[in-house]
Amino acid sequence: MGSNVCYIGPKFNEGLRWVDYLHTLIRTTKKVRMRRIFTAVICLAIGGASFAQQDPQFTQYMFDRLSVNPAVAGISGELCGTLLLRQQWTGFDGAPKTALLNASMPINKISSGVGISVYLDKLGQQNSTFARLHYSFHRKIGPGTLGIGIYLGAGSHALGNDWLARDPVAQDDAISTASTSQTGFDLGAGLYYQTPKFWVGISSTHLPQTKLDDVSIKMVRHYFIQGGYDYAIKGNTKYVLQPSVLVKSDATSTQFDINARFLYNNMVWLGVSYRTEDAIAPMVGYQMRPNEKSMLKIGYSYDVTTSKLKNYSSGSHEIMLNYCVLLVKKPDLQIYRNVRFL
Repeated sequence: MGSNVCYIGPKFNEGLRWVDYLHTLIRTTKKVRMRRIFTAVICLAIGGASFAQQDPQFTQYMFDRLSVNPAVAGISGELCGTLLLRQQWTGFDGAPKTALLNASMPINKISSGVGISVYLDKLGQQNSTFARLHYSFHRKIGPGTLGIGIYLGAGSHALGNDWLARDPVAQDDAISTASTSQTGFDLGAGLYYQTPKFWVGISSTHLPQTKLDDVSIKMVRHYFIQGGYDYAIKGNTKYVLQPSVLVKSDATSTQFDINARFLYNNMVWLGVSYRTEDAIAPMVGYQMRPNEKSMLKIGYSYDVTTSKLKNYSSGSHEIMLNYCVLLVKKPDLQIYRNVRFL
């Protein structure tokens, strides 16, 4: 596994998915209180498994297209803010907890958009904080708008030392006995195209693949493809089917999020998501217009774990809050001269 930050139990095989390793470890340590060792297990998983996603994972990804694709910034012509809160694997001490806040707006005078994303992620002994500033250049193409975007940011990882081990580790130099943290530079880019009926984007995060040697972490480059479509059933906009997909890859493994939502009367939606080798998630939401230029959306999803962790987890909860205001460009002031006063 290389330079381990945490070690517990049987040796980790880099060719093994860390979820499978976690399952094996739990089965071999039934005599030990599982809740007390879970934090150390998670620390090992994030420290050594190249499979693990380093970007936030959300079931309601269709409301957070910006954080992984800077080209989305301002492309809708609205000032938007989104908050996502996720509690993963309920029932485990040290299970992942993630919070994301992002905002974006258009700058019409230069056919551009700007945005900001901040997310906090706590996973066992690791606390991660990322901040990204997004810029997107917009160009009208056909019935929609193309965005070409880039983000600049920084990522900070901190590792604690409150863990337990099955075997003596005092003589192992690879095991940290003190809390440590490190911050590194981050960069990403993307393309995004949106029309009134569909959207599609491709992007990559962690392009420099910054190494944080103090915490034994490398920001692995990730790739994303996302898209969605609004289909009015029999042409009736009162009943709209909204399928979407998100493909995530770190060039070692690939995961698919497939979703279908049904929006009724532009007010209430029901849906379900499937994440390969991980979970099935029903979702529900409500949206309203406080006025003709704004929209408020509230959503909830619950992940039913389908991986080997299903015997130990009570699922994952996620809450979404989104608010957008349409920014209408004011007409230019026109000055007319009367010939009588020339």
